[in-house]
Amino acid sequence: MTDELVKGFRDFTGEEAEKLSEIKKIIVKNFEKYGFESAETPVIEYEDFVKGGDKNEDKDEVISDIFKLKDKGKRNLALRYEFTFQLKRLMKGKKLPYKRFEIGNVFRDEPASTNRLRQFTQCDADIVGLSDIQGRDEAEILSLTSDILKELGIKPLILINNRKLLNEILDDLKIGKNKEQVLREIDKFDKITEKELRTNLKKFKAEKLMDSLNQGEDYFNKFESYKEIVSLIDYCRIYGLEVKFSPTIIRGLSYYNGNVFEVKAQGIKETVVAGGSYKFNDVQCTGISFGLERLGTVASLKSEKEEYLVVSLGEDKKAIKLAQKLRNENKEVSIYYGKPTKALEYANSYKISKVIFIGEKETQSGKAKVKDMKSGKESEIKL
Repeated sequence: MTDELVKGFRDFTGEEAEKLSEIKKIIVKNFEKYGFESAETPVIEYEDFVKGGDKNEDKDEVISDIFKLKDKGKRNLALRYEFTFQLKRLMKGKKLPYKRFEIGNVFRDEPASTNRLRQFTQCDADIVGLSDIQGRDEAEILSLTSDILKELGIKPLILINNRKLLNEILDDLKIGKNKEQVLREIDKFDKITEKELRTNLKKFKAEKLMDSLNQGEDYFNKFESYKEIVSLIDYCRIYGLEVKFSPTIIRGLSYYNGNVFEVKAQGIKETVVAGGSYKFNDVQCTGISFGLERLGTVASLKSEKEEYLVVSLGEDKKAIKLAQKLRNENKEVSIYYGKPTKALEYANSYKISKVIFIGEKETQSGKAKVKDMKSGKESEIKL
């Protein structure tokens, strides 16, 4: 028996866990501010459902990364690898537009690295049932994204593209065969060199695609789907939001059928937020997904938390009563039963900001000293 972690899985404790908890609170607050309601779905689903149906089996490489399992009834099951497919079930019977958010663990059986875990927390917000005006709801999603990142101290670079536009370009270049494989190669744009990318595209006789994608706005203007990009940019301006058109943004999943988004941040190579527009049950939708652990590596939060350690020096009753009084005032309080030196070591170990000793002297006087562990200053509190 071993207590070692499985590769790609992590424990989070102490300050790191607290930071992720604070980030989650900020995300939930903003989701609710924009009118999204909470939803919760099972971690385990039928394997076919997690794959998105048999039609997607040859299109999305990601389905080969799902964690498969069987129950005692020998049913083929899998751990969810994202929340979007579960919307197919949640959206039934809902009055549109239906705006839902969900936060929880998802799982990928894929190679792990520092910022690529096999279990991670996604924070998703989706609008089911878009308005007929292109870009209007997508701009709201991106405004929500920007608000969250700014509150986390992250300056975002929001990149946008359109899947229909890419398909139009491929058709214009007579690249009809292996279209999905070509798009998968373009999706590697920020992961490999352009020389490597061109070499990979040669296998599909699509190397000329890179020349087209490197052209200016005049080239893209001739395609009908570019109007959706222009409309999205116009609505983003109304929100005071700056976005950048990037023709190599793909998003890996094949269900995307319109504008797609990726958000980059300083301090991390990987994408921290991503999403796009898609159609489920013949209803047009759009959504965004935040990777909580990746946000934790780049977020800058100012901690103003005030935590107390009430130390009982043989006065357990008084110590408990004081702790409860402080808790009723919404203070974070722990009780320690032991020697003063050990109590101070404990407080330093867990970065507890204030320590109160309760002994016979304090019980008799009805007052106790509050020691500030950062400044060393003391103040008084009534028992």
